[in-house]
This record gives sequence, C-alpha cells and structure tokens, in this order.
Amino acid sequence: MKVIMTGGGTGGHIYPAIAIADEIKKRDPEAEILFVGAERGLEKDLVPERGYDIELITVAGFNRKNPVKNIEVLRKLMKGSKQAKQIIREFGPDFVVGTGGYASAPLVRAAQKAGIPSYIHEQNAIPGMTNKLLEKHVRKVFLGFEKAGEYFKHKEKQVVVGNPVRDEFMTQDKAEARNKLGFREKDFVLLAFGGSQGAGRINKAMIHVIETISQEPDLKIVLGAGSYYYDAILSTLKDDGFEMTDKVCIMEYIHDMAAYLKAADLVISRSGALSVAETTVCGTPAIFIPSPNVTGNHQYYNALAVAEGGGAEVIEEKDLDQEKLIQDILRLKGDPARLQDMSEKSAGFGPREATKIICDTILEDYSND
Repeated sequence: MKVIMTGGGTGGHIYPAIAIADEIKKRDPEAEILFVGAERGLEKDLVPERGYDIELITVAGFNRKNPVKNIEVLRKLMKGSKQAKQIIREFGPDFVVGTGGYASAPLVRAAQKAGIPSYIHEQNAIPGMTNKLLEKHVRKVFLGFEKAGEYFKHKEKQVVVGNPVRDEFMTQDKAEARNKLGFREKDFVLLAFGGSQGAGRINKAMIHVIETISQEPDLKIVLGAGSYYYDAILSTLKDDGFEMTDKVCIMEYIHDMAAYLKAADLVISRSGALSVAETTVCGTPAIFIPSPNVTGNHQYYNALAVAEGGGAEVIEEKDLDQEKLIQDILRLKGDPARLQDMSEKSAGFGPREATKIICDTILEDYSND
C-alpha cells in the first residue's frame, strides 16, 4: 500500500495527518507513506521527527489585502502543481489524504486528474477555502465538527469523525505525565500556549500572570511562547526585574504536548481545532481565547462547542483583561470541584475514535477498489 499524506503550514494541519499515518502503519507496517508539504511550513521539521519521508513543493496563499502580490502567488501555484504531478507520477500512491493547508490543493487535484482516490479532513467548525475548493474532487469529506457540514455542498460525502489525535494523548495518565515532567502531585500546573507559532496577546497576558501570581503556593506555570516571541518574553521579564525560578518554565515550542496537557490542571490557549481536540482528549479544563484573525471566526465556534457543554470557558480577545484573567485562574485553582466537573465534561468531547473511523472508511474503499 502506498499513501500520500498532504497538508501543513501549522501544527493544526500536520499532526492530524501524522495521526492518520500512524494508524495506517499500525494496521499495515509495510505501507509506504510519503508526506507532501510546503517549503515554508512547520512540516519540514515535524514530519521527519516522526520518522516519515517528506517532499516539499512551492505554494503560497492568496493575498487578500494586496491583490497585486497574487501574480507571484499564481506563479508559485503553477510551479507547485507541476511538482505535485511529478510526485504523483513517481510515487504512484494508492490514495491521497489531505488535511488542509496550501500544499494539499495541488496534490489532491493532481491525484484526482490521475484517477487516484482522494480524501480530505476539515478540522474546524468553519472550513477553510482550500478544503471547500477540493470537496468536488474527493470521495469523502471527514469533518472535525458537525457544524462544518453546513458549508459543504455534497452531503453524501460527509463523515463527522472529530479531529485525529495521536495515540500518546490517550495512552498516559496524569500521574505518569507528572512524574515524567517532574511535577508533584500537589502542584497546580497552569499550561499556556498560543498554538504551534505562539500568540502575542496570550503571551502578553501571561507575562503579567507570571509577574503577578507565580509565587502562589504550589502553582507551576508553563508557557509555550513560540519561537517568534520567545526571546522578547525573556527580555521583557528580565527588564521588569523578574527573577526566574523553578516555578516558571518558558519554552519556544512544547515538543511533548501530550505529557504537558495531561499533567496540567488548567490550560490557557487559542482554540484551533487541534488544540481543542488534544485538550479534550486529555480531559483538561481550559480557558480558550480564540484568535479573531481566522476565516469565519472559526476558533470561536471551536471553543464554543466545548464551553456550551461545560468543559471550558471562553474569553474573546476583545474582552481579554489581564486582571480578570488572573482572577479566573485563581478562582478555578481554588475550586477543585468545578475543575473536576470541567475535566469530565471536556473528556466527553474528546474525539477518541476519529482516526479509527477515517482509516476504516478509507481502507474499506481501498479493499473494494
């Protein structure tokens, strides 16, 4: 069996693809899996770390603010399409799975033109443009949120599955994760991050949180700052006279997110589809701060689905007040019963079967072809 997984740009597109690939390899260890991503995406680093081969193609997104720049975008798209056709021809996949991001469009289109079955997965409650354009070219559209189905035309192709999450998010418990990371049982672990690339507003708020309440008894703060913000955060804290202790850990990128999410008592994060899926699979209470700078405000709707079920609280960025955030953290820290209730309800949203259903569907098609 030969499979192409394509998608990327951010962890939200890459990790679901890795989860699907891992499940295929689990079922067929002899399967040949090739990832195809964009030259400037995170996939060029994240995919090889997981042991998979990757080819990179030239693609870019359309510039809505400066249409003149789309001349260059079209040039790159034409080049990427040629590269995609060559990859399809040389690798000869049995099927192609796209998980969103600019790189997936040329590959899925090239596969469709070559008569190769293709599938896409849409992670968000409000679909991105790429997947909406690819819908007519694929056999199935797997949905992370039922609401996304409203934006696709071919209802007969839709399969609501949730978002694929890697096994490590489901195979360790809280005590195991804490022991691995060096946290004590009595520690209250606050984990904050802004997605794979960081988030300026969350980082700014967390600087205030760190400087104001990091000395609270048994409180441990972990911040995944993102490489773009990391040095600036450390510099700001130093300039403010804050002395780092073992109560605060700031990282450019959290590589073992499964362990940190499982160890955490409370998460503060954006609400990209992957972050929501991984957080809920771990059953970790969350304060979601959706990014307003996304298509259709989809992060808000991702977060709202969990919040309405009692597994999280939502603060829109326009309402983000640093003092109020501190009050919310301390309120939840002091209310174990509320946190336990949130944890149980969060876990109820965890898409534990998503990867299995996707692979069942695709491999059944494959065996019937």
